Amino acid sequence: MKILLLGKNGQVGWELQRSLAVLGEVVAVDTDSAPPLHADFRDGDSLAALVRSVAPELIVNAAAHTAVDKAEAEAELVFAINATAVGTLAREAAARGAWLVHYSTDYIFDGSGSTAWTEESKPAPLGVYGKSKVASEEAIRASGCRHLILRTSWVYAARGENFAKTILRLARTREALAVIDDQIGAPTGAELLADVTAHAARMAAARPELSGTYHAVADGETSWHGYAAHVIEYARRHGEQIRVAADAIKPIPSSAYRQAAPRPKNSRLDTAKLRDAFGMHLPAWQVGVDRMLSEVLAPNEAQRT
Repeated sequence: MKILLLGKNGQVGWELQRSLAVLGEVVAVDTDSAPPLHADFRDGDSLAALVRSVAPELIVNAAAHTAVDKAEAEAELVFAINATAVGTLAREAAARGAWLVHYSTDYIFDGSGSTAWTEESKPAPLGVYGKSKVASEEAIRASGCRHLILRTSWVYAARGENFAKTILRLARTREALAVIDDQIGAPTGAELLADVTAHAARMAAARPELSGTYHAVADGETSWHGYAAHVIEYARRHGEQIRVAADAIKPIPSSAYRQAAPRPKNSRLDTAKLRDAFGMHLPAWQVGVDRMLSEVLAPNEAQRT
């Protein structure tokens, strides 16, 4: 199988280079790739030409504009990258009978209630980013291509910046922290998402009826406050010099932290459809976070020994 991977330098894209390698030849590209493998998501013609030159059987799109606050001020660019370009990829996939894997988000929902969203729940995005992702899903379905749309949430990786690293940095220097506690979701590792992708793509290639939309997140749920407390406790147990006390991590509401883009409070995603269709076990969110923290803290542990 020949695979075109777009967005190779992102957190998920980096892990996909590893997970997809067992399926076939991976042609991994990004905006910094040299022609003719340059991926310009603002130029539909060049993007279509890229697909035609690679001639893949599977297209995996891990590229996106994900800066949700900036998105509020640059909607045209966000829709060009997150929706229009995805429509181009979908039409090219349909034309050549290729599969398309695309990642969507909990931001397509309005965050109301406390029940986990299913694949049949009606999208009602609060901001530009979520609206662009709804548009991307609609474009894929309209193309008629065989596809896997994987909706996920709270993605992190040891590579690059993430919430856990920020919390660790602050916990080493501050005596108190205030963290939002009324947004609920499942921290999901890029490593897990990449492995889910490879497994699902392999099965779907043999079973076209699996084409569709799935929720793909780690098991369980927590708030950002709970996430932060877990990270700090893990670091403390592993010998990190943490200044903030356990009882000095203050829970605060979303309203106390002003941001340009509204965040959904309920980001729970029901994964039953994915687990049943592909026979998957999704580990608890703490498993992936602990693994990531072990990598992040490894240099410090090496210095102490």
